[in-house]
Amino acid sequence: MTECARLLKDGEADAIVSAGHTGAAVAATKVIVRTLPGVDRPMIATSMPGLSGRFVVADVGANVDCRPLNLVQFALMGEVFAKYLFGIDKPAIGLLSVGEEEGKGNELTKEVFKILRRLPINFVGNVEGNNIFQNVADVVVCDGFIGNVLLKSAEGISKTTMLLMKELFSKNPARLTAALLSRNAFRELKTFVDPDDFGGAPLLGLNGICIIAHGSSTSRAIRNAIRAAGESVKFGINDKIVSRIAETQEIIASLEKERLSALNG
Repeated sequence: MTECARLLKDGEADAIVSAGHTGAAVAATKVIVRTLPGVDRPMIATSMPGLSGRFVVADVGANVDCRPLNLVQFALMGEVFAKYLFGIDKPAIGLLSVGEEEGKGNELTKEVFKILRRLPINFVGNVEGNNIFQNVADVVVCDGFIGNVLLKSAEGISKTTMLLMKELFSKNPARLTAALLSRNAFRELKTFVDPDDFGGAPLLGLNGICIIAHGSSTSRAIRNAIRAAGESVKFGINDKIVSRIAETQEIIASLEKERLSALNG
């Protein structure tokens, strides 16, 4: 990982793909490659399936402890990623919390809410874990601790549901016949929730392209992770992130100053 990060920093590689230890990949690239101008911390953005299409979750594991500024930058980077991934001009940005009302959440989400609502983005407010899969937002913002729990819980539920369905449909000949008649629908469902189609998640905010793949990635997942790396380079996603951060930097700095002044009394 260290050698790959050095190749990326020296311009000998346009992008890297890692299916190894996520923490090691984040640490190596952050120390050697550094972050983009205006970005405090890189974050991992992943695409998850919803009722009417996919949505982005940012961050899903790079930063387990965050300050409000970090989540604000995650929102902006997630917005750029959603534009690239879905072709949406103004992606809807939601802040993952324990209630939709403005005052709900912990101290971190409450402070982030105050900043996001005043930025020139399509902020739809707080979103909850039980409705994000109904596509209430194109980008769901959270810290890496919550995002990683969300991602792995969703993966676990998906796998368990498929195993239960297989067991239940094989209990008697009538159910087995129904399953055979519905096999095309099940195939479509499996394809829709299959993470191998995307292959990996980008480490956004890094001064280079790095795709984080799952440790249990199949050959198809690795192939798609390499494809995603190439497309990120071609799209110029880092240049667009730098531009978006720069556009909002003065506003964010002013709001952050207000926030700190209020905290200090």
